[in-house]
Amino acid sequence: MSTLKNNLYIKIAVIIFLSIVLLIPAALIKGLIEERESTQTEAFSEISSKWGGAQTISGPILAIPFTKLMRIANTADSTTKVEQVKQYVYILPKKLNYDGRILPEIRNRGIYDVAVYNSTLTATGSFEPINFSTLDVDTSKLQFDKAEVILGIYDLRGIDKQLSLQWNNTTLQFNAGVPSDDVVSSGVSAPVTIEKNDTAGYSFSFTLSLKGSQYMQFTPLGKTTDVAIQSPWPNPSFSGSFLPDSKTVTDTSFSANWNILHLNRKYPQTWVGNKYTIEESAFGLNLLLPVDNYQKVLRCVKYAILFIAFTFLVFFFIEVLNKTFIHPVQYLLVGLSLLIFFTLLLSLSEHTNFNAAYIIAALATLTLIGGYVKAILHVKNLWLFVVGLLSILYTFIFVIMQLQDYALLIGSIGLFIILAVCMYFSRRIDWYSLSMEETSTEQR
Repeated sequence: MSTLKNNLYIKIAVIIFLSIVLLIPAALIKGLIEERESTQTEAFSEISSKWGGAQTISGPILAIPFTKLMRIANTADSTTKVEQVKQYVYILPKKLNYDGRILPEIRNRGIYDVAVYNSTLTATGSFEPINFSTLDVDTSKLQFDKAEVILGIYDLRGIDKQLSLQWNNTTLQFNAGVPSDDVVSSGVSAPVTIEKNDTAGYSFSFTLSLKGSQYMQFTPLGKTTDVAIQSPWPNPSFSGSFLPDSKTVTDTSFSANWNILHLNRKYPQTWVGNKYTIEESAFGLNLLLPVDNYQKVLRCVKYAILFIAFTFLVFFFIEVLNKTFIHPVQYLLVGLSLLIFFTLLLSLSEHTNFNAAYIIAALATLTLIGGYVKAILHVKNLWLFVVGLLSILYTFIFVIMQLQDYALLIGSIGLFIILAVCMYFSRRIDWYSLSMEETSTEQR
């Protein structure tokens, strides 16, 4: 013990060792945060599986089947044979309009909240007369009597009412399933009548009552696609390949409008087979709940080394400048209290917003450390100095949490200031002749 008290460099080595050791439970806290986040995701998935998942609406798409002779290779005996294969010509609408209203709800699973919604979408539009000369298809092989209109819906469990298609002056019923997964893998379809030499085109309309969770997206399949959405929800996040052309967001609701041309996407109005993928052009919105606290807590834990190093540095300078001996066990206890701050922050943030959780956890930790420092140092008002410095640190980290886009800049400036202060207070210390003998004498 006397060696530790008299040899400053051994003390520095012990402090560095303790700092490194304390990073182990800090890493375990990161794992705990990820585990809780995983539990939250499972709660989301469980509710979505019973209500309806994130929805992507694609269509309508006109599909006309035809048969084609193709050579099929047999890898087993290296032979080929000719077979008739069924393929589809896919035709996209000239105009596609969606006008919808989304009514959100909050569902609970344990302590977790999930945003789900009911929606009513009215679709109108038209197909222009089909020009088959642009396609490498033998029109005599086209089966016009077996044409279908396909509507891609990501999760069919969300369909709330019977879905009917108004095709020109005829009312048709959609059936579950799609004839091919060339364009969409999940959806509904309705058989329609197509005339080979039609010159007037076709108009359509339908009303879709659809349930889903968090996300709703559309694919811009029209030559011109117009989508107008309204909702009594104050926290939308617009996502996907296109942002709204206009939007209005208030404290109680939002409305958004998209207008997208066929020139804005990477696929044409007609094609054969599975040449193109339409999912990449999807756009829409996310009904955001308040900011994800787990991500903020995880960001905060990344500053654990700063909390530990700064606190130990303050204690070390107190030892050196005030000739006061602080035992390594006391360093360790203070370090553990710093780590308890993160677990408090995590647990509190699950029941309240992040800012309130941070303030409560910080005040509790500062009270604990302040009381402990007052008890072990026996120096008048020195504990107030320590609590004041740590309060500045907690405030500094809190500001960084609020300014995500400028976190690196503010953090770099803060670290620069901390280093400058340390250099200022240590500028006149003679490290070569410094020992802890006077401290040892005072404590005996």
